[in-house]
Amino acid sequence: MSSVFTRFCKTLITKFIEEDFHGAVAKMTVLDAFLFCIVHSIDKKRLWHRLPVILGLGYLGIRRHLHNVYSLLNVGHQIGEGFNPADYPYRTADGRYNDPSNEFAGSENSFFGRNVMPLDQKDKLITPHPAVVAAKLLARREYKDTGKQFNMVAASWIQFMIHDWIDHLEDTKQTELIAPKEIASQCPLSSFKFYITKEVPTGSPDINTGTLNSRTSWWDGSAIYGQNATRLQKVRELKDGKLKIAENGLLPHDEDGVALSGDVRSAWIGTSTLHALFVREHNAVCDMIKEEYPEMVDEELYRRARLVTAAVIAKVHTIDWTVELLKTDTLLAAMRTNWYGFLGKWFKDTFGHIGDAQLGGLVGLKKPENHGVPYSLTEDFVSVYRLHSLLPDEFLVRDISTEPAPNESPPVAKKLPLPELIGANGEKVLSEIGFTRQMVSMGHQACGALELWNYPNWLRNMIPEDPNGRDRPDHVDLPALEVYRDRERKVPRYNEFRRRLLMIPISEWEDLTDDKEAIRVLIEVYGDRIEELDLLVGLMAEKKIKGFAISETAFFIFILMASRRLEADRFFTSYFNEETYTKKGLAWVNTTESLRDVINRHCPGMTKKWMNSTSAFTVWDAPPQPQSWIPLYLRIPGFM
Repeated sequence: MSSVFTRFCKTLITKFIEEDFHGAVAKMTVLDAFLFCIVHSIDKKRLWHRLPVILGLGYLGIRRHLHNVYSLLNVGHQIGEGFNPADYPYRTADGRYNDPSNEFAGSENSFFGRNVMPLDQKDKLITPHPAVVAAKLLARREYKDTGKQFNMVAASWIQFMIHDWIDHLEDTKQTELIAPKEIASQCPLSSFKFYITKEVPTGSPDINTGTLNSRTSWWDGSAIYGQNATRLQKVRELKDGKLKIAENGLLPHDEDGVALSGDVRSAWIGTSTLHALFVREHNAVCDMIKEEYPEMVDEELYRRARLVTAAVIAKVHTIDWTVELLKTDTLLAAMRTNWYGFLGKWFKDTFGHIGDAQLGGLVGLKKPENHGVPYSLTEDFVSVYRLHSLLPDEFLVRDISTEPAPNESPPVAKKLPLPELIGANGEKVLSEIGFTRQMVSMGHQACGALELWNYPNWLRNMIPEDPNGRDRPDHVDLPALEVYRDRERKVPRYNEFRRRLLMIPISEWEDLTDDKEAIRVLIEVYGDRIEELDLLVGLMAEKKIKGFAISETAFFIFILMASRRLEADRFFTSYFNEETYTKKGLAWVNTTESLRDVINRHCPGMTKKWMNSTSAFTVWDAPPQPQSWIPLYLRIPGFM
């Protein structure tokens, strides 16, 4: 009787949803099918972001639930022998021993997971040719920026995070992409060679092969500390728990001029500045803990300070960077709910973590939650974080020798081409600019918009680096390579990606964009073959929600993975306490609300003198965020 009722309910539900999703609904429980029917009905009207905040949160909560159940796919994780988490009350160098049920989860060289089933594209790796896609749809025609919403600190920050999270292990084999004759004149490189992604058998019948993440997947600050013990030893002072920092407040360098940091691959002066800032943060935490606990030795001081610093980074990203990226009241509420819960900061500060993730937030849960799938970052997560269009062609160095005018940026002293600011050469330039001038300059420059025809052309003839920050001999066309990488790594193309993510696919180019020129060129490249539209192109072309710097498609991966990075990590859940962090260490995290707070700690005069904006990730001469008399949860988008 129960199965008959279930079939009846699902048959009824399918009458209200598009045929694309009938197969997915057939695999769901009745309750989940009903919940999907709700979000699908809202999606058809493109309505969720226009709902009152409280209803928008409900929509996002249902979506996150569905993705936690149906969009987390295990890819061949080794479990190991098990361990006692009390033996490891600290973050290890290689990311092991975080998940008590799986010592290898999230560790160096563990598998990338999946949010949607992989789609083999070996017969379509060059259809249409990646160089054609890059030249006609991605290459920058005229630089477009984000106005006041997002600055170069924000652009540097996300690369800083990428260096913490993801990097594919490469094979020793190279392949070559040769531009078709009809497009070769529009390509800086008529051909280029690159290392293919290493594929490894998973031992799983569902997903036979996978790829490996050479970085740790945990939010553990590994961009600062390194992915393994060898790299960690290079950056530590081995005294009082501290990391190496130069007298000028920037990173020290090795004999080749490469910065001494946890991760230096593809670094430039923007990321190097943030690395230096958080080395200072780590060292300041060491001083604070040493003062409170003078008996602590170097290793313990280092371990506690790393926990605190990594948590500060995660918090800044969650309730500061992401809020500026997705600048709406609904996402302000959603991200603060992720950290503090529906009851809010005051309640959590006063009474501690109460209730479940919804009431008390993901941070401080009684135990980590991985939804039955070992923690990892995913191939799909990598694909939606292809954000190189944020980078401009020139970096504007400001003159900070004079008093700033009210609500105005300091004058531009010189313009430096971005390619000159990468790697060892960039480190020399940064030493000349200095930390303060560099940070102020980044703060006052808007970053690029994530749109078609805004991918920097200087990245079409880029010198790639090896994991040690050394230049490789073969230049690459990066946008063409990124298109190829998604295909190579079996990430479905745009329309199928949306279907598998329970999003309504497009049926014509006008569903994707209102830009007639974009539609003309999309037809020129893809014809009427909408299913061949590459994910990266779709993400750049997609109509954006007002206030969003990224596409809705990318955002729905964020909903899932931004939460997962917190709730699956025991150092943000069961071990987020005074015993692990120390009392003052936990207070340090709890009283830090933004990157502005971190900058104030180390350069107290900078924000007062140069930052008019509320957030350090908004262009600094922007007016402060106005206060609303309407409580956050009761606000309605577009209503003042």
